[in-house]
Amino acid sequence: MGPETQTPLLQVSRVSRHFGAIQALREVDFELRAGEVMALLGENGAGKSTLVKILAGIVKPDSGEVRINGELEDLHTPGRALAAGIAVVQQELSLVPTATAAENVFLGGRQFGGAWTRGRLVHAARPYLARVGLGGLDPATPVESLSVAERQLVEIARMLSREARILILDEPTAALSDVEISRVKEVVRSLVTEGHAVIYVTHRLAEVFEMADRVTVLRNGLSQPPTRVADLNMGSLIEQILGRPLETMFPPRAETLGLPVLTVEDLDTEGLARPVHFEVRSGEILGLGGQLGSGCGRLLRAIAGAQPVTSGVVRVGETVLRASSRRRAIKAGIAYCSDDRKRDGLFPTRVVTDNLTAPALETITPHGFIARRKEKRLARDLAQFFQIDVRRLNHRASTLSGGNQQKVALGKWLGLEPRVLLVEEPTRGVDVGARAEIYSHLRKLADQGLAVVFASSDLPEVLGLADTVASFYRGLLVRTAPAAQLAPADLLRDVTHGPMDPAAATA
Repeated sequence: MGPETQTPLLQVSRVSRHFGAIQALREVDFELRAGEVMALLGENGAGKSTLVKILAGIVKPDSGEVRINGELEDLHTPGRALAAGIAVVQQELSLVPTATAAENVFLGGRQFGGAWTRGRLVHAARPYLARVGLGGLDPATPVESLSVAERQLVEIARMLSREARILILDEPTAALSDVEISRVKEVVRSLVTEGHAVIYVTHRLAEVFEMADRVTVLRNGLSQPPTRVADLNMGSLIEQILGRPLETMFPPRAETLGLPVLTVEDLDTEGLARPVHFEVRSGEILGLGGQLGSGCGRLLRAIAGAQPVTSGVVRVGETVLRASSRRRAIKAGIAYCSDDRKRDGLFPTRVVTDNLTAPALETITPHGFIARRKEKRLARDLAQFFQIDVRRLNHRASTLSGGNQQKVALGKWLGLEPRVLLVEEPTRGVDVGARAEIYSHLRKLADQGLAVVFASSDLPEVLGLADTVASFYRGLLVRTAPAAQLAPADLLRDVTHGPMDPAAATA
């Protein structure tokens, strides 16, 4: 009996949930079969997180039912969900960094009878680590010394130790390089072969075609009928998610460029293999393409004064910055949006107005006190530019969707009227609709005369958004070229293999 004719291992029927006046889920139907990968997709705010939390026993539905192997289940606590065979690997990993891999594998799960010894724990962890491709890892290794991908695999091993049959992977590759992503994908495929069922939550749509058997889309809290991946292409998948065709993801490139605004002269910093030199003109978007660890992000941080510079200078117009600091860089007109909006891009517990006006605090406090009218006017103007619902200005930033949080993290810098905008991973964890909006906003800012530089590990994003591309490999600037003249295969080769002749790479 094939997967198409099997009784669903998991069946969600007519599940609804509201939070105050917000209806997060509306009679959602969802099913999953043994040996299947079901991609759970939707824009930010579509209800994916709420559904995952219901299955994990964190949130109780208002109505509806959940069945496992045809039996009705009341997943009223995380422990009950785990006992039913459901385990979640969150995007924000829940490992204990100072504990060993073995200790994390059994954390909060299996109980050992008799005397507990470190050796016994290490021995018991080995088969679970081997099943996720970590057979060569010493289980006594502290988790804090592992790579992000290895930590992700340890998390999956922990779910297996709890004998979970249904694994929910929430953005498992969001912070991984291409090589690490391949490793996680291999593990997922092997688990499915063993008979596990996987719910795969992702914003990286290319992964859907590589990993999933079927797709279930949530749109405004409503579930759409599941679709076989074999019956979809990228265009039809995007249309399912948005409920409308997306005519073009990327805005047109600049037709004319102005004078140089940002010049990086022989700049060297930790993470680069050799100094780099480039310039960005008014109206230009420069895309730094490379895998995680390529040096792109460190270069942006150095330009922004957030990381020490070993040598070289940064020029903004006629202003020269040597050994810059964030304060001096901001004063020179450099705005910087990091890749981790939750850590240092936002004040999550503060309202949206506070976040949008924070960098411009001096502007809205002319006499040492906040001028509330000026503050509200600035926040409203910035929100309208970035198409943030002005009715949410008094809501905490943490209540916004990922896409809107990213727009706040970007928009807050415009109150300073910067000349240069630096952005790391501009659409990480952002759905396809919000991506298109962010691309449009970045292009509008460039059209207004800003020099925009972004670093991204998403190669289609680099080629589609940038006017000029600088490719990086292990801290080495491989080449700088107009995006229109760079083939996807060329960029992929640059960032995965580096220059054919390292001595001839752009310096």
